[in-house]
Amino acid sequence: MTVVSMSAKEFSRLEVLMDLEARRVTVRDACGLLRLKRRQVFRLLKDFRARGAASLISQRRSKPGNNRLPQPVRDLVMTLIKERYADFGPTLVAEKLHEVHDCRVSREILRKWMIEDGLWLDRRRRLPSVHQPRIPRQCTWCREQSSGI
Repeated sequence: MTVVSMSAKEFSRLEVLMDLEARRVTVRDACGLLRLKRRQVFRLLKDFRARGAASLISQRRSKPGNNRLPQPVRDLVMTLIKERYADFGPTLVAEKLHEVHDCRVSREILRKWMIEDGLWLDRRRRLPSVHQPRIPRQCTWCREQSSGI
């Protein structure tokens, strides 16, 4: 017996497929619950019968995304930032890399890389949170009661 970690979506698919296997729901109802076409439900059911619950887990889990930039590109960009633009924010760095070096990297990727390398602090960590105490005012009804009117 193997232990399988599932997301909530995968677990709900498992419940629907188990109900479908036990004939507690129809294929049409399963299609509606899973928001899939009939063909895809039969594909999932076939895999479920062959491999069990493990067939519902995404094969892409813990693998890098297809649009991920290669590590040498990251190293080159971070070297440029550290040499020339260490005191710039991610948005300005993205503009300078595009203008001067013809390197198109999104500002959000740069923000993520700069935070990882300690060159940038996100807003929550950068600004100190200052909370001024407020003195509560009494309502008019409270003042009338205390003065005995």
